[in-house]
Amino acid sequence: MRLLTYQRSVAGPKPGVEAARWWGRMARDPLGTYGALARRYGDAVQVPFGRSRAFFLLSRPEHAEHVLVARQDNYVKAFTYRPLRAFLGDGLLTSEGETWRRHRRLVQPVFAQRHVVGFAPRMVEITRAAVERWPDGVLLDAAEQLRRLTLDVVGRALFGSELAGEAARTGRSLEALQRAAVVGTFLPGVAARRGVYARVPRLKDGIAHLDGMVERVVKGSGGELLDLLKEGGGLSEDELRDEVLTLLLAGHETTAASLAWTFVMLSRYPAARERLENEVDEVLGGRDPRAEDVDRLPWTRAVLSESMRLNPPAWTIERDAVEDDDAAGVSIPAGSTVAIPPYLLHRNEEFWPNPEGFRPERFMGEPERPRYAYLPFGGGRRICVGAGFAMLEATLLLATISRTHRLDLAPGMTVPGRAEITYRPAGPVPMRVSRR
Repeated sequence: MRLLTYQRSVAGPKPGVEAARWWGRMARDPLGTYGALARRYGDAVQVPFGRSRAFFLLSRPEHAEHVLVARQDNYVKAFTYRPLRAFLGDGLLTSEGETWRRHRRLVQPVFAQRHVVGFAPRMVEITRAAVERWPDGVLLDAAEQLRRLTLDVVGRALFGSELAGEAARTGRSLEALQRAAVVGTFLPGVAARRGVYARVPRLKDGIAHLDGMVERVVKGSGGELLDLLKEGGGLSEDELRDEVLTLLLAGHETTAASLAWTFVMLSRYPAARERLENEVDEVLGGRDPRAEDVDRLPWTRAVLSESMRLNPPAWTIERDAVEDDDAAGVSIPAGSTVAIPPYLLHRNEEFWPNPEGFRPERFMGEPERPRYAYLPFGGGRRICVGAGFAMLEATLLLATISRTHRLDLAPGMTVPGRAEITYRPAGPVPMRVSRR
C-alpha cells in the first residue's frame, strides 16, 4: 500500500488525533463538518485519513472545473460511493469505465431536450390530478406529497408504471438506506457488500421493498425508457435491475427535495411567491402549463434555480485521484479523495453576495459569475443525464400547483436539512394547503 505524503502546503488538521476528531465529526454530520472545515481553513482543505489516504475539500469554481472537466479522466467515483453501489449496483450513478459509457449511450436519447418535451403533458396531467385531491385548508406533509407525485411522474412517464402508492414505503426505505450508506463509508470492506446490510432488519425490509418495486416495473407493460433498456442495450438481468432502480430513485428523490425546499422558500418570502403567481397567471391565463410555456416563465425558473443554489440535493461530488495532479494550485497525490461540495460553492460570497439570502433575481439575465460557481447537476461528462427532464418537470409541477394552490408553513415552523446521499428536509414538512 502506498503511503501518501502529507501536503504541508495545504491547510487542514494535522495527522493523528486532530484529524481523527474531524473524521468523528464528519461521521455524525458530514455537511456541518464540511462547513466548519471551510470556515476554519479556507477554500482548500486537507484532512489525513489513516496512513494511506488523504481527503481534500475544494470549494472554488476553478477546483470544480479542473476535477470535473479539465482533468476528469484522472478522477473516478470515490470510495465513498461503495455503500451506494452495494444498494444500487452498477447503474449510471455508481458505475465506471465501459459499463458507465455503455449505459449512458443507451439512455441519452430519451433525455435529449427535443425528446424530453414530449413528457410534459403526462407530467402536468399527473400533477393536476394529485393536486385536486388535496383538501382545502388542511395541513399536509409537503415532502411526502411531493415524493409521491414525482415518483408517479417518473414511474408513469419513463417506465409505464403507476407508483404513487409505493411512495411512503419507498421514502422510508430510502431514508434508512441513505443513513446506512453514510455510516458504511467509514467501514472499509464491509461497506461494499450488500449482504451485510441485508442482515439488519430495517434495511432488509427496505432492500426487499425496492427489489420488489423494480421487479414489478420490469415485468410491467413498459414505458419508453424501459422498452429501450430491455430491447436496445443488451443488458443482463442484473444490469437492467440496477439501471431501473437508479433511474427511479435518482429521478424522483432529487426533484421532490428541490420542490419541497422551493415551497418552503416561497412560504418564507411572500413577495417572491406573489411575483411567481402573477407570472403564472399572466402567461397561462387560467390553463395548465405546456412545455413551450417554460421559456415564458423566467421568474418561476429563477425561483427553482435559487432554491437549488441554497439547497442542492447533490450537495457533494466526490472523486478519487488516479494519478498525482495539481488542481488549480492544490497538489493532489494519487489515491486521494477529493470532495467538490456544491453546497459550499453556492455560498461563496465572492460570487454570491448575501449568500444565505433567497434572491431569485440572481438568475434573471446573464450570470456574472464563473460557470462552475453553480453546480446543481454536476459537471463534465458525468453531469446528470436527466437534468433537462428534471428542470422541465420541476418547472411544470411548480407552475401547475401554484396556478391553483398555495402552501404555507405552520407558524414558527423551521425545516432543518439532512445531508446524506442527498440533501433534503430532515423530516416531515407540514404545510397548509389553500386554494387561490
